[in-house]
Amino acid sequence: MFYILYNILLVLGMIFLVPYYGAKIIFTGKYKRSIGPKLGFLDVKNLMDALKGYPRIWVHAVSVGEVTAAAPIVEKLRSNKPEACTLLSTSTETGQEMAKKIVPHVSAFFYFPLDFPFVVRKVIDLIRPDIFVSMETEIWPNFIRICKESGAKLLILNGRISPRSYKRYMKTKAFWRRVLQGIDEIGVISETDAIRIKDIGIDENKVRVVGNSKYDSLASRASDPALQAEVYKKLGIVPGSLVLVAGSTHYNEESVILDVYRGLLAKFPDLILILVPRHIERREEVLTGIKNSGFSDCITMREINTGKKRCGERIILVDVIGELFKIYSAATLVFCGGSLVPRGGQNILEAGAWGKVVLFGPFMDDFPLEKELLESVGAGITVKNGNELLETVIQYLSDPDLRHARGQAGKEAIFASRGASEKYVQMILSKLKT
Repeated sequence: MFYILYNILLVLGMIFLVPYYGAKIIFTGKYKRSIGPKLGFLDVKNLMDALKGYPRIWVHAVSVGEVTAAAPIVEKLRSNKPEACTLLSTSTETGQEMAKKIVPHVSAFFYFPLDFPFVVRKVIDLIRPDIFVSMETEIWPNFIRICKESGAKLLILNGRISPRSYKRYMKTKAFWRRVLQGIDEIGVISETDAIRIKDIGIDENKVRVVGNSKYDSLASRASDPALQAEVYKKLGIVPGSLVLVAGSTHYNEESVILDVYRGLLAKFPDLILILVPRHIERREEVLTGIKNSGFSDCITMREINTGKKRCGERIILVDVIGELFKIYSAATLVFCGGSLVPRGGQNILEAGAWGKVVLFGPFMDDFPLEKELLESVGAGITVKNGNELLETVIQYLSDPDLRHARGQAGKEAIFASRGASEKYVQMILSKLKT
């Protein structure tokens, strides 16, 4: 009965969503590459050619953040099981592009199916996984049920339950308890996540607190000095220049950043601002906001990628995906968005891994552990509004010794937190033996 109701709601939801997503595909091109595969129309020939080796391990990472968490796990899996067929799916096109950059050595990439039974069954019958690994608590009822029926083991790794998700799950707890019976084991980031997932209904004997594999991924990638040199060269920035990077900004945050930047120029006239919106489809909106704020000297990453050289423009708008992590390496100071507005925050560890002091707003509900880690060593600082952001940026730009000491403390804290990915790999290997 639960599944019948769920599938009815799925169909009703699609009736309302098809016009919206159809318009997005037609007018913006977004979802154009992924909608067919998500409906089960995969490149069967190429996928079948890739399905070689045993066991067959399917890793799913929704988008960019989950791909980052999956990367060190997949790398270690290849070392432990070189004979395996390892597959990686994503839900978003940005996630797929990132996966191809940082997780290149897998048998195949493809898109995760929408949770309609006939679509899910078609894809699972084609892939026939021995084990399915979902990153960061991606729970799709039909997929879990059908995958379990196929005989595959199901794991959730790097699991986390945000406060908002927890509230939603608890409202329909009886349904999710039934769904979660299909999960063989779940490894979570923290004790809080363990408590929440148990409350929702999974058997407590299936839950393990392991840690965050993103620490391993970020520590590894931030150990490559060539990435920083690449950014300086590409953006035409002289090493040692003062650079404020505002990363993963959301609607109503760019205007605050631009006002702060105007105030900073009075004291630091050579300061460069690199603005990286969370959603690149907001490109035109952000460009308009920059011009309306009185800044005519702005160059975009798209222009740079097509051969235009930066000639002293003070503002660089990053309107392409997959560049933020590298760009943090060139920052003097970082502001991480999604936090001055109630969006739950974004991943502040990417900047922290480069040894940068990270400023963020009061809305960091989705990243409490990351916030606690960096704040505990002085490398993460909460600002309530634009005025506090301006004052804090001035303080840290004016004191390079303080900036360096606290940034390094944050980097060391992140590097010291490594090791979760190896434990997650052992969880996978143990299930393959049963």
